[in-house]
Amino acid sequence: MLTVRQIEVLTCLCRGKGNKEIASDFGLSVKTVKTHISAIFKVLGVVNRTQAVITAQRMGMLIH
Repeated sequence: MLTVRQIEVLTCLCRGKGNKEIASDFGLSVKTVKTHISAIFKVLGVVNRTQAVITAQRMGMLIH
């Protein structure tokens, strides 16, 4: 199960945002963003951003 923040980060990934931009958007460090992304990958069972986006779309997880 993803946290609210992880869903927000995943939504940014789906919009093509980079780690620095995501960090700036939420007032986080880049390291924290990377930690969220790693957790997202683990929960979704994927190994990269593209797979995460595709999986999230297939699961209907994204808020547009």
